[in-house]
Amino acid sequence: MIKISVSIDVSNLKQATAFYIEALGCSKVRDQGANMVVLCVENSDIYLQEKAAGTKPLHSGSAVRDYQRHWTPIHLDFLCDNVDEVVAKVLKLGGTHEGGESADWGAIAYCADPFGNGFCLINE
Repeated sequence: MIKISVSIDVSNLKQATAFYIEALGCSKVRDQGANMVVLCVENSDIYLQEKAAGTKPLHSGSAVRDYQRHWTPIHLDFLCDNVDEVVAKVLKLGGTHEGGESADWGAIAYCADPFGNGFCLINE
């Protein structure tokens, strides 16, 4: 069996933990040492890892962690009953809302956490 978990680098573990629990409905599973918290949403684990801005994620590369808004082709989608309610929580807790769409199929909101990590909220 294979299970997927997600790791998210953040610069402030306490703020990130509050954001993902209060805005996105994750549950805290456990602390994993001083710089990591394990959360769960449905059947997926999310590992929040505190890493300082400017540190290297890879020994062999020149890239450094940057917590300004960034884009990556792999991101999280959080399925929810009411996109507007969750967007309000995202904004209250320091995240951003960058637009969205709605149609007969439902609604999607493009968002980012306070550390620049993008995700979508989608009506389930």
